[in-house]
Amino acid sequence: MLTEIQEKLLLSAARAFELENARMLVLSKPTEGAAAKMKLVCRTSPKGKLFVLETYLPDGRVTQKNSEEFPTDALGDGLGRFEQADLITENGDAIYKKSRKGKEMLNVSPKLRSALEGTAEAKKAEQAPLHKEKNRMLTGAEPFLYELGVSDKNGNVLPSRQSKFRQICRFLEFVRDVCRVLPEDGEINVYDLCCGKCYLSFAVYHYLANILNRKTNMLCADLKGDVLAECEKTAKKLGFDGMTFRCVDIRKLESDIVPHLVLSLHACNTATDIVLETAVRLKARAVLSTPCCHRELSKNIKCAPLEFVTRFGILSDKLCTALTDGLRTLYLEKNGYTVVAAELIDPDDTPKNVMIRATLGNSKANIEKAERQYAQAKAFLGLE
Repeated sequence: MLTEIQEKLLLSAARAFELENARMLVLSKPTEGAAAKMKLVCRTSPKGKLFVLETYLPDGRVTQKNSEEFPTDALGDGLGRFEQADLITENGDAIYKKSRKGKEMLNVSPKLRSALEGTAEAKKAEQAPLHKEKNRMLTGAEPFLYELGVSDKNGNVLPSRQSKFRQICRFLEFVRDVCRVLPEDGEINVYDLCCGKCYLSFAVYHYLANILNRKTNMLCADLKGDVLAECEKTAKKLGFDGMTFRCVDIRKLESDIVPHLVLSLHACNTATDIVLETAVRLKARAVLSTPCCHRELSKNIKCAPLEFVTRFGILSDKLCTALTDGLRTLYLEKNGYTVVAAELIDPDDTPKNVMIRATLGNSKANIEKAERQYAQAKAFLGLE
């Protein structure tokens, strides 16, 4: 988590690059990690601006990462590993320093401060998010985002939470897509299973209840009772009366209410499979699930034809990730769902990036085909 001073530095840097008077941002004096220095510059590409972030390693090698957007998250991570940052612009400099005792200082030259705060362009930049994306489903000023620490009290998304904000907005786009299979009137019942800190729970509830004006019942289930207790306090503070929180093993979850929509974001390892099994058991109309790690198949795969891949840990992990999610899509299809596997968000934001979207309703032929493929795949992988 970035400090307030670090947030100010990143916001100043983003504004300076937006105003096209920044020459570079340099992070130096490392406290930990392998990097000796990080440097950000902005170049012109055929598509517009191109941010180039270079990481200088102690052995002399330099890695480079390009982005069309200001790399807030990468710089935010970097600030935790360096004691000094220098923003160099045509209108003066800003210097951030952190002592070994943790005391911070940010000095901005008067000329640069004037350029950032005193021009019409800077004021416009202050009112806009660092990342300009069109047709966002949220503005950043929603009260629940402030309560969750995503935005500040003025409705500006914090630089360190831009990735989470994009993730939430993208997830809501998938929710919007599956609304066609939800009831056209009356109540909507939603389960968020393995809900964690409930970022998505609050976002989806806000979208259904406040934007679509639908009566929404949201059940948030997880094994972490202390986290759920805090989430319940937040829901009461926001007036999200349709949200309930239950500390329960979802394998034992019983309900007389059939969920119209089941959600799950990054349920770890086999927890994703338990979520999908629960959704099938409860006959949910739609499922939106983003899997997390895939350790189970890595431990159990026994397939001689694939040993040329599985003998290397890193290759085995990548293979098993794809195979596991492929098996999950077949599991849903053979249980009567139509399934799409899509990209949730930019891979630079998170490597856990697959969205499994399933809606109830599949042809008999497709169900039978999925059953055959599921059995064949398990046999081939030695999972019988």
